[in-house]
Amino acid sequence: MNAQIVIVTGSEPLDDEVIAALDPDAVVLAADGGMDLALAAGLRPSALIGDCDSVSDEGVAWAKENATVARHPTDKDRTDTELALAVAVDMRPERLTMVGGGDRLDHTLAALGALAARHLTGIPEIDAWWSGQHVDVLHGPGRRTLRLAPGSTLSLITLGRPCDKVSITGVRWPLEAHRLQPGAGIAVSNEVTDPDGDVAVSLSSGVVHVFDVPSDAPRDQRSGGRRRRSR
Repeated sequence: MNAQIVIVTGSEPLDDEVIAALDPDAVVLAADGGMDLALAAGLRPSALIGDCDSVSDEGVAWAKENATVARHPTDKDRTDTELALAVAVDMRPERLTMVGGGDRLDHTLAALGALAARHLTGIPEIDAWWSGQHVDVLHGPGRRTLRLAPGSTLSLITLGRPCDKVSITGVRWPLEAHRLQPGAGIAVSNEVTDPDGDVAVSLSSGVVHVFDVPSDAPRDQRSGGRRRRSR
């Protein structure tokens, strides 16, 4: 079992402060072009996974010399990120973190949506940094207490099926046993009011994405995480 596995994916250079906040002993997996992004950020992935249609020749050469290469056909039914997640699940991590970003909305939705896959349910802690935005992912039935920046904004969104009995405390607008529908706005742009930043989130079924600002987030995200809710 591994304490933390980090999957690097997407097409956007990685934020230095986000990389600095990762566990230095984490196992890093690169999904295709994520290999180049990881190397540029000073990370040393232990595996390159994907069809290798976006990674550079230099990245492939480094992987062949220093890591495991799991090359897949271009014609496939799963994205490179999904393939990397499948490898991560087999390693039974305590925490799974996806780091990436990019300007294609379809890729963003597919990457964040992949963290809701049923086979990830057994991982105790799942989160992501995507284009500088932090996301915690909770699979039901489950409960977690998040340590967030007091006064910061957070939003709960489900990208797939409805989530049942969603509850949240430590915020300006609490919820109790609410059925959260996909894309519903009722839990968008809430505010952390607990003085210690402790926000408890629970649900009985489904998967909820919590867009939040951790208490130890990079400074630029903490300063940009406060805004009014439109009701």
